[in-house]
Amino acid sequence: MNTVIEETVESARIFRLNRPERLNAINLEMVEDLVSSFNRAEDDSNVRVVIITGNGRAFSAGADVKEMASMRLEDVVRKGHMPLWERMKTFRKPIIAAVNGVAAGGGLELAMACDIIIAAESAMMGQPEINLGIIPGAGGTQRLTRAIGKYKAMELVLTGKLVPAREMERMGLVSQVVPDSWLMDESLRMAGEIASKSPFAVELAKEAVNRALETTLQQGLDVERRNFYVSLASDDGREGMKAFLEKRKPTWSSKI
Repeated sequence: MNTVIEETVESARIFRLNRPERLNAINLEMVEDLVSSFNRAEDDSNVRVVIITGNGRAFSAGADVKEMASMRLEDVVRKGHMPLWERMKTFRKPIIAAVNGVAAGGGLELAMACDIIIAAESAMMGQPEINLGIIPGAGGTQRLTRAIGKYKAMELVLTGKLVPAREMERMGLVSQVVPDSWLMDESLRMAGEIASKSPFAVELAKEAVNRALETTLQQGLDVERRNFYVSLASDDGREGMKAFLEKRKPTWSSKI
């Protein structure tokens, strides 16, 4: 059975993590399958947005502890899950995490590697690695801290507790929380809204926002200004402004 099930709904490509019997724990096979899925989605110009969700009652309970405990240190360092995080980092299209059920450890880190997080009301999230005598290794101490601040991140990382999606929304990690039955509908609605924009402008905007977390303010402003000039001079930029003045919907010509 494939560890990732792909489904296309209009311009959105859905990746369903498919190890429900293990609460979609991330193993090396899933890493390889997700990397392949992202490669296909990036090469398909009809795909504008990717949505990641879990099959069954969990988004992902994290790394497959049984597999990880049996791996040699050399294998963890040389390969491990790093190919997935690198692939997501360079992926040019928006990624929405539709978090159902538990998103813990590497599962939460997977969600945080996405661009937008939408969570079901019943979702529980956290970084419980400390309970195993280890620490987060794929962004749990870095992305979480940048999203919710040092002191709340320190509390979650050091206690290992899981917190409800509503609390994560209040802390600023989750974009919105919806009733469980609305999760995919709302994720697809947002994907459709994003897909209606200029693909080139979306790519430039995603890059600029992401750089805000990685640079000084001045460096980030420089990236933003460069991308603004590029968008302004692009075919889509000219078409968008012309359509606005003519009071009509724009017709985008760019692909991604």
